[in-house]
Amino acid sequence: MASLFTRIVNGEIPAYKIAENDLFLAFLDIQPLTKGHTLVVPKKEIDYIFDIDDETLGAMMVFAKRVARALKQTVPCVRIGVAVVGLEVPHAHIHLIPMEQVGDLNFHNTRQTFSKAQYEELAAAIAAAFQ
Repeated sequence: MASLFTRIVNGEIPAYKIAENDLFLAFLDIQPLTKGHTLVVPKKEIDYIFDIDDETLGAMMVFAKRVARALKQTVPCVRIGVAVVGLEVPHAHIHLIPMEQVGDLNFHNTRQTFSKAQYEELAAAIAAAFQ
C-alpha cells in the first residue's frame, strides 16, 4: 500500500506544495511545529532515509538546502532546523523547521494550526522565493 507521502506525490491527496523536481517534492506540514514547517520527500517511496542510495541522498540534501533558503527568506526566524525522525510515515523525509530556539524542534510541542488560506498564501510565498 502506498504511503501517505506517495499519495501526495501522485496527486491523490492535496498538499501545499513549495517546490519539486524529478526526484523530490517539498510541501508544508499540515501539523507544523512552527509556521513554515516543511517536509522534503523523495518521489520514490523508500521507508528509511539511510536506505536511499548515496547519490540520491546527496541530491536530496542539496534540494532541501534550496528549500531552506527560500523558507528563511519568507518566514522570519533565526535558523532553519533540520530533523529526520522517520517514525510517523514510512516514507523517508526531512523536516525543515523555522526556529528561534532549540526547543522549537521538540516534536512533543503543541502543533500549530492555520487556515487553508494561510497555508496557501505561505506556500505561494515560499515557492516564489524558491524560483
